[in-house]
Amino acid sequence: MVELTPIEQMIVKSMQELGATKDTTIKTADDIAKKCNRPKGLITNALVLMSQKGVIKRVAREKAAGYYLLQSA
Repeated sequence: MVELTPIEQMIVKSMQELGATKDTTIKTADDIAKKCNRPKGLITNALVLMSQKGVIKRVAREKAAGYYLLQSA
């Protein structure tokens, strides 16, 4: 089990509530930031770290990258 910071835990919970749990239901950093009610920059930085930890997957797309959970934390 990966140790998550409080903001990362908030992101996981928000992504679960948004339904971003598989590659067909990805959400953008904007969607997640709005759900968390936190600045997009803070969320984006946390998403990058979470991706490196293997908690979420980043999907590069033409406009905005999308994210989904790889595991329930």
